[in-house]
Amino acid sequence: MPARSLIVVALLLAPAAALAQTSPYAGQETRTIKALSAEDVDGLLQGKGMALAKAAELNGYPGPPHALDLAAELALSPEQIATLKDIQARMTAAAKPLGAAIVEAERALDRRFAERRIDRESLAEATAGIGKLWGELRAVHLAAHLETRAALSGEQIARYDALRGYTGNAEQHPGHGHHGKHGG
Repeated sequence: MPARSLIVVALLLAPAAALAQTSPYAGQETRTIKALSAEDVDGLLQGKGMALAKAAELNGYPGPPHALDLAAELALSPEQIATLKDIQARMTAAAKPLGAAIVEAERALDRRFAERRIDRESLAEATAGIGKLWGELRAVHLAAHLETRAALSGEQIARYDALRGYTGNAEQHPGHGHHGKHGG
């Protein structure tokens, strides 16, 4: 083959090679559940937050595990610590079975695609079910943030936000509006 022909073939194949190298999905085809990373599966099964409560967290509603991690810096009372531990335990207990259900539903959806046994009707049913589970899981985590905010004083929430690096929240809740059982 003349050199000129080789150059033309190389130029024609280059875009395809470049696309394969830049796909954000490259390597994910070997996952057991294609839509979930190993970290996603672990987070779901462990009842972790996985940024599901970001709307609360970034708007002055602290998360119980993070508040507990900052107990000394927030000067949490023993009663507050006990309350936050209870909130966290209930959140995790509610989140784990939902996370397991999501993992299983995603596994089933993945299997249907892999086995070429999917149509529009079964796809709509599967994704609606998965979406409902994700919504329920998110509500569990957001509700824990609501409860945590009620257990903290305005000053503790402002300190929490500062410690977590949320400097834009200071003007959003200076007086907190709710001082809970703990004064403040």
